Amino acid sequence: MTTTRRSDWVERLSQLYTAVVADVLDRLGYRNQILREDIRPLFPEAKIAGYALTVHVVPAAEIAPAEPYKGELAAVDALQKDDVMVVSHCSGSFWGELLSTAARYRGCRGVVIDGFTRDTQKIIGMGFPVFCRGIHCADSLGRLDVTGHNLPIVCGDVAVMPGDLILADYDGVVVVPSSVAEKTLEAAEEKVRGENLVRQKLAEGMSATEAFKRYGIL
Repeated sequence: MTTTRRSDWVERLSQLYTAVVADVLDRLGYRNQILREDIRPLFPEAKIAGYALTVHVVPAAEIAPAEPYKGELAAVDALQKDDVMVVSHCSGSFWGELLSTAARYRGCRGVVIDGFTRDTQKIIGMGFPVFCRGIHCADSLGRLDVTGHNLPIVCGDVAVMPGDLILADYDGVVVVPSSVAEKTLEAAEEKVRGENLVRQKLAEGMSATEAFKRYGIL
């Protein structure tokens, strides 16, 4: 599957925030692009902007497989510069410190998991952005299997395609379909400029009603 990967898209996306991107996607008719609200940053300052490398996870078929971690390691080794690993729903701990170290070396900008992570204090110490449903110390071996990567998945009740843009911050995680990436970025940048103007007018005493009437931004 071939998708556009423009480096300037990632840089532009990193200057935005999830709320404004979500607003723009709503107006473009994409109203189910925000991951479920229980997927949260491991630490408040965490922020991610990049291209989705998707990972599909299922419950493990056996406790002691012949090739342990095979699919998980292959997905990590497939990461490229500006990728964001996005992992489908799983009931156990998928991520940890050593995988964070490997992912960072490969240029990965962070991980979004519809599941759990461990080694949290070390990951926080690294400052590596992880968004997940929670923390669990049990190993993935014998509990989770990766059946493939770079294929369509669902994460946090949102369909994610390889190469979609991912933006994650303290407010949540939003998925920008690659087909509308440029249109979304342009509209979001324009909205930020408008919000900056409205913020100034409100600080100067303009009423919220008048500001919305004049600028159409809230």
